[in-house]
Amino acid sequence: MSSNIDKLGALIVAMVAYAASSPFATLRSNRIVQGEGFGIPSALPAWMAGLLLTVIALASLVALLRREAIPRLVSAAAVMVALFAFIGEAAAFLTPADNTYARVAPATGFWLLLFTFALLAADGISRMRPGPVMRLLYLVTAMAIIAAILLSGLWADLSVMKEYAVRADVFWSEASRHLVLALGSLAAAVAVGVPLGIVCERVPATRAAVLNTLNIVQTIPSIALFGILIAPLGWVAAHVPGAYALGIRGIGATPAFVALFLYSLLPMVANTVAGLAGVPRESREAARGIGMTSAQRLLRVEFPLALPVILTGIRIVLVQNIGLATIAALIGGGGFGTFVFQGLGQTATDLVLLGALPTVGLAFVSAVVLDALIDMNSISPARKDA
Repeated sequence: MSSNIDKLGALIVAMVAYAASSPFATLRSNRIVQGEGFGIPSALPAWMAGLLLTVIALASLVALLRREAIPRLVSAAAVMVALFAFIGEAAAFLTPADNTYARVAPATGFWLLLFTFALLAADGISRMRPGPVMRLLYLVTAMAIIAAILLSGLWADLSVMKEYAVRADVFWSEASRHLVLALGSLAAAVAVGVPLGIVCERVPATRAAVLNTLNIVQTIPSIALFGILIAPLGWVAAHVPGAYALGIRGIGATPAFVALFLYSLLPMVANTVAGLAGVPRESREAARGIGMTSAQRLLRVEFPLALPVILTGIRIVLVQNIGLATIAALIGGGGFGTFVFQGLGQTATDLVLLGALPTVGLAFVSAVVLDALIDMNSISPARKDA
């Protein structure tokens, strides 16, 4: 019998046992005070609590006793959908009638259960070994479910959604700033870093100096780099004609953009060098043998073969920049960090989550999409033969 028990499943059962005994939702009399935790039986109507616990128990048995990928994925997905649905119902159930000040938020038990069954879902997906298109399909399905729940109003009574309701216009404005900072600095880094990486690969004498300089930049803490940039950019704004009109300031989005760009250069240059250096000598010789010029070899042979490694650098930069753009709010750069730091200043946890959750979601989606693109562009000899 013990040989039929899955080791990860045993860990999941232990985590579920702890999470199910922890508070599922927290009720606070207002947005900043400490709240009271409610377990699943007291946070939901009796039939909902019973249904949720039953689904969790059945999925735990699947994790413990079944090693097949599809049952593990389906059971984990069922629990996560149930958690998303019932946390909204818990908010409606616990919120006192006609009380606009009370706040209900997911508690430790909810987050642990969500993490546990997300782990089981990831295990199921990894056992299935899906291709890049199927992974993107899983991502789109998950996003569609979350969007449907948001649009349905099921989460309307959750405290984080109440914070969003009073800041909806500001939220989307800051979201656009966050994306401009992350994607704009990535685009600038690609435009500069890829050619610089090509030069470093072609001219080895420049490689050590460039990479060592970029390594030094990478070691500077982000807040310190933002601060270092304030003085020179402020001087440029004050003394260079037209600079202020272009939006260059000592504080705001400009130093944040420049800092993100500088942090992005090392992964871009290093991955470009590594990708080009990894091109097989036989491919270079074959291209040279059919009379290709140096530029033709680079564009038609070397760069396509190096593209998966370069895309890996882009993935690293994008995920890094989505996270680092949060800190831009400290110098007036905007973005989701605006809500994070406002929430910290007001000791309002849900306001922190209003900035943190979209940041995590953006980073996760970016990583999955770029991982799929990397796989699509990775052409091994085995695939060619197939």
